[in-house]
Amino acid sequence: MFDAPKPQQNHLLAALPVQALERLLPYLELITLPLGKVLYESGDALRHVYFPTDSIVSLLYVMENGASAEISVVGNEGLIGIAVFMGGESTPSRAIVQSAGHAFRLPGQRLKDEFNRHEEMLQLMLRYTQALITQMAQTAVCNRHHSIDQQLCRWLLLSLDCLQDNQLIMTQELIANMLGVRREGVTDAAGKLQRLGVIEYSRGHIKVLDRVKLEQLSCECYAVVRKETERLLPYVPLQSIH
Repeated sequence: MFDAPKPQQNHLLAALPVQALERLLPYLELITLPLGKVLYESGDALRHVYFPTDSIVSLLYVMENGASAEISVVGNEGLIGIAVFMGGESTPSRAIVQSAGHAFRLPGQRLKDEFNRHEEMLQLMLRYTQALITQMAQTAVCNRHHSIDQQLCRWLLLSLDCLQDNQLIMTQELIANMLGVRREGVTDAAGKLQRLGVIEYSRGHIKVLDRVKLEQLSCECYAVVRKETERLLPYVPLQSIH
């Protein structure tokens, strides 16, 4: 029996004052997000925001030649579509579903109406946005200065923090697109992690066996993002660091 996701499974929605959430509930639409679905393309005018519950959405920048690189991952700790309330209405990034699941979709105007009514909600969204900007900045530094092995560890840890368990469904080709590197580099890095007993990888199915070791092998970028997220969003129950 399938239990339909509830809005409170998204930590931003769960952190809202009760009255604010009750006002939004009639307008929150549960949608299914299949793997690879594009929520918006570069330059699209954003009409909705999305609150993931059990899915992960990647924000990617796509070059003119089709090459891409991920700038952040968003799961049940946040929302997709900050341009709606930042005033820009559109963004040069693409939002694509990295791990299938569900999200609640809300018309952007409803969110902005609630801001005008409830300052606490505005503060919550702005703090989330600062955490997201930190992740984007750290990703840029990581992609420039750290090895593919370290980048893969950081990426796996950030993705795991968005999910309830220790497993991801993800092809090496998709990971390579996310990191902006050659597939062979991901194959090599994933092979090293598997030989070390950190992950088990088979046909696009990644299972993390030793999270502690994964954190030790990652660069400092994961810890920086994690620390800032915990500071700005203290209500998000992240997996424990050992």
